[in-house]
Amino acid sequence: QLQLVESGGGLVQPGGSLRLSCAPAGGFTLGDYAIGWFRQVPGKEREGVSYISSVDSSTYYTDSVKGRFTISREDAKNTVYLQMNSLKPEDTAVYLCAALSEGIVPTMTLNPYEYDYWGQGTQVTVSS
Repeated sequence: QLQLVESGGGLVQPGGSLRLSCAPAGGFTLGDYAIGWFRQVPGKEREGVSYISSVDSSTYYTDSVKGRFTISREDAKNTVYLQMNSLKPEDTAVYLCAALSEGIVPTMTLNPYEYDYWGQGTQVTVSS
């Protein structure tokens, strides 16, 4: 079963940047899956942040991060990244990556219930 491992979280000041990484544990090829980044704050629903397709690497972002976050794949390293710039205190959360198997059409979904495999998450704290 595919297991995902996130890294790159930490404490950053408002306006700063972080780059999160999502990689598989074991011999899976991440390029075979669409990847979504989600974030979770205690007491709130899990929120979809960004998506990248396995079909054509098309991307999708939730409105609150558009223009600040960028999702990308590096197939040579079997890794998906989430570059986060201009961070705000409201971006503070546990960030999780998740994978789903797509067909021949990008799903363009950030519905967490459609994702099959999840990582444990990495904490991002934006504070002065």
